Amino acid sequence: MIDATTVRAVNAMTARWARATATDGGTVFTAAGVWPLLALLAGGADGPARRELEGALGVGADAAGALGGEALGAMAAMAGVDAATGLWTRQELPIRPEWEATLPPGVRSTLTGDSERDRKALDAWASQRTRSAIPELPVALDSGTQLVLAGALTVRTAWREPFRPAWLKPESGPWQGRSLAGLSRTMEDLDGVLRVVPGTPAGPLTLSGIAGDNGLDVHLVLGAEGVPGGAVLEAGTGALAGQYAGWPGSALPLGAAGPGVQVMDVPSWDPTPRVTLTTPQFTVRARHDLLRHDELFGLRTAQDDSRGHFPGISPVPLALSAGEQSMTASFSAEGFWAAAVTAFSMGVGSAPPQRTARVIVVRYDRPFGFLAVHRATGLVLTAGWVTEPEAGSETMW
Repeated sequence: MIDATTVRAVNAMTARWARATATDGGTVFTAAGVWPLLALLAGGADGPARRELEGALGVGADAAGALGGEALGAMAAMAGVDAATGLWTRQELPIRPEWEATLPPGVRSTLTGDSERDRKALDAWASQRTRSAIPELPVALDSGTQLVLAGALTVRTAWREPFRPAWLKPESGPWQGRSLAGLSRTMEDLDGVLRVVPGTPAGPLTLSGIAGDNGLDVHLVLGAEGVPGGAVLEAGTGALAGQYAGWPGSALPLGAAGPGVQVMDVPSWDPTPRVTLTTPQFTVRARHDLLRHDELFGLRTAQDDSRGHFPGISPVPLALSAGEQSMTASFSAEGFWAAAVTAFSMGVGSAPPQRTARVIVVRYDRPFGFLAVHRATGLVLTAGWVTEPEAGSETMW
């Protein structure tokens, strides 16, 4: 089981990264794919670089290396999650055995110095570890590259209850008039699938939890119109952690009860309350230059190539030359799938009814966020913002 301190630290990085992305465009990212690698780097860093990494990680560098290695092992052991680590070094670069011991065993390979040959080997590793979803390692290589540390993370789950195709053509908002590949599902568990959180720094939020069959859940997050995606995702991460009070589906009042939520009493033979959730199918892809947010990840000083910053990794002076993440995520009628590679390189209806039933209709018909979470620990594995859902049929028939 992953350490609770690590869960809190990774989720805090997820929230900060969400805030930093505050963009109108779609995106997807995983702090769970970055944090362990930064922790391993922190364990070998010194001076200002070490302090900056500690601040970004939320844990001390003395413990970071061990926690990073433990996090990688714990995620690899989670059902539906595959986590792999790769370390490539120049043959002549000495690596301190005590630092290498914090990595999973057998992950070290050699860089030949032939950029084309090395590129093919590293790209093949990324493709193999993500089932071809990420076809290349997202860092540049050159003759000066001494070390590459990479992590691959895939997350997959099948819904306990699949969705059915649905007609979805928004009447307002950014997707107004577009025919979308809608998905719909009706459930009787009002509280298990729906929560409205009225008071967050981003305003009111609607969260819909969709349970996977292997201990992973995906939570859809909708904020008020016009609120930036980064703010919605940051607040949604806090809401899942219980930082803000909310209302379960059964406690919602009649009428507009939250973003995208309508509660009504309708004529029905069956008085059982139910919630109908409609959302578009989507695929989101993104590539992130982590050094553009060097303060967020504690990497500002580590880029200074006038000196070395990682004496605990190698006696040869090393400075960070690149750090990137490539990621893709898909949400379909059957389930959810996401893959990421992160790398750092160093150089130097019917009959007339008789009664009524409480019905809650939830529609994600404008840009919204999603958070894929390990149910038992609360670890946020991936986060993203959807602005371009998949297109659907132009007619209902």
